[in-house]
Amino acid sequence: MTTMFRNSGLRLSGLVGPIGFGTIGFDRLAIGLSGLCAVHCLASAVLLALAASAGGLLLVPAVHEIGLSVAILLGAMALGRGVLQHGFMMPISIGALGLGVMAGAVSLPHDGSGETLFTLVGVGLLALGHDLNQRAAR
Repeated sequence: MTTMFRNSGLRLSGLVGPIGFGTIGFDRLAIGLSGLCAVHCLASAVLLALAASAGGLLLVPAVHEIGLSVAILLGAMALGRGVLQHGFMMPISIGALGLGVMAGAVSLPHDGSGETLFTLVGVGLLALGHDLNQRAAR
């Protein structure tokens, strides 16, 4: 499977350098945070349905903006380092698409108009990008 993946993507060559916390470590951290984001998103929807006052605490716009900023930062670090390490563009492309979908979801109103669905799709794409990045780094 790894051989098939390595032979199917674009490669950049010769830009690798060892730096502290490896690509796989950043990807694992980012995948874990993606999972927490998905749990937060679903919990917000459930709490909002159960009690408007309890759900409102999780729907503060600053929480989503800070979370997106952290996702962009970790994505740039892990996926960018991955491109430099293994040279494949697919992981960063899929991760960037996920971040874009998440950014679009932040701009939607929190009234059930698809914000939760778009956020979960974005989180899933971002996690897939990090998973592909881990696989390519092995």
